[in-house]
Amino acid sequence: MSATRHRSVLVTRLSGRSLGSSQSVILDELRTCILDGEVPPGTPIPVDAVAAVFGVSRIPVREALMTLIGEGLVDHRPNFGYRVAMLTAAEFAEIYLVREALETAALRVAVERAGEADVERARAAHAALEEAVRAGDGRAHHRESRRFHLALIEPCRMSRLLNMLGTAWNMTEPLQPMSHLVAAERALLHADHAGMLTAFTARDADRLISVCEAHHRRLQAFITRLPQHTGLFAEPD
Repeated sequence: MSATRHRSVLVTRLSGRSLGSSQSVILDELRTCILDGEVPPGTPIPVDAVAAVFGVSRIPVREALMTLIGEGLVDHRPNFGYRVAMLTAAEFAEIYLVREALETAALRVAVERAGEADVERARAAHAALEEAVRAGDGRAHHRESRRFHLALIEPCRMSRLLNMLGTAWNMTEPLQPMSHLVAAERALLHADHAGMLTAFTARDADRLISVCEAHHRRLQAFITRLPQHTGLFAEPD
């Protein structure tokens, strides 16, 4: 899938909306467009066109893009300009390993600190995920899967760890990996989620970590089968 085909996707997403012009608004809007999966990896980001949409000069747009480069969501190529960041398949798999390590550390603490409100939040997130799986909605499955995982790990109340995990997670969002799965694969992952919820509500940390590790092994296997020649992955150097 050629990046050229996505030349105006970002500007189209931003156009026709009521947007502010402050630095924080520009940053938030660009980040949201990238993370929701509607602007694929490799999509060019035309600075002048984006600035025109916000009614600002190029300067605040470039400042926002520099922040997003630091977050791993945008990259800049000399003579080509800015684009939504692309990962090689190997880099993508590596980030999932980082996510597994951080999530495992968070879960072990979260299961000990979780209160009844946290358990109810996890159950609600699981119910929403189950509905997405039942409906066969790939994008909803992707969105609700993250919401469910966060419901399990956020009770750890470890802000730095959660920030690192959020940054790593965001780097894989533009590709929307869960939306590329077939129904049978979604069903297997959802079975893992059910096991994670059961262990979480029982406050069984060892069982929760065991199911989570199996879940991540399954994810890694699925990732290796993602389409590699669609233009969504960068070519290795």
